[in-house]
Amino acid sequence: MAASAMDGVAATALRSVLHRVKQAAERSSRVPDRIKVVAVSKTKPVSLLREVYDAGHRCFGENYVQEIIEKAPQLPEDIEWHFIGNLQSNKVKPLLTGVPNLSMVETVDDEKIANNLDRVIGNIGRKPLKVLVQVNTSGETSKFGVDPDGCLELVKHVTSNCPNLEFSGLMTIGMPDYTSTPENFKTLANCRSEVCNALGIPEEQCQLSMGMSGDFELAIEMGSTNVRVGSTIFGAREYPKKQ
Repeated sequence: MAASAMDGVAATALRSVLHRVKQAAERSSRVPDRIKVVAVSKTKPVSLLREVYDAGHRCFGENYVQEIIEKAPQLPEDIEWHFIGNLQSNKVKPLLTGVPNLSMVETVDDEKIANNLDRVIGNIGRKPLKVLVQVNTSGETSKFGVDPDGCLELVKHVTSNCPNLEFSGLMTIGMPDYTSTPENFKTLANCRSEVCNALGIPEEQCQLSMGMSGDFELAIEMGSTNVRVGSTIFGAREYPKKQ
């Protein structure tokens, strides 16, 4: 798309990220269109999201329930919202009722949250929700996610016992300094192989959400299908969170 003089900084940054995604895909002989960029917009004002939306982007990720339920009604309904933060059981109903166009929850990390999502979706009568199972690939106690050796069991629970959830793949957050990121990404890819073998589904049907602003190109080269990019698009400035 042609850059007009009116384009803002975020729109220009988005174009740069999409170009880098395309290059990383081509380096690894992958189809760029198969890789989704989730624009992580936590703490960013609606005006900035609107700028990125107006540049043609439709997929946004939010980490906080209160924030997404305030933003979603102010923005167009064709946005594909991903919830990418830790989800507490008491926030499931506000999230699902407050964001009718919620496309995916990427952070299902135990049976309790899966059961809660499944029950509330059934009660409010919305269409099944796509979910990713979050895996703690780095072994850090500060990170959420199921241990890699418990991943298959949780996926089986979702596919067997949660008819209102559509299992769509796996998600991880690598180490913040990126030193062990290749191992983290390899662990998630190995989990996918195990899950797909056990369920008898092709690996192309199981998404891998891995890679953030600092390492998304490496993640793509290692098989990521969803990269979560925030500061590279929106800038590093944090806006005050509403209490």
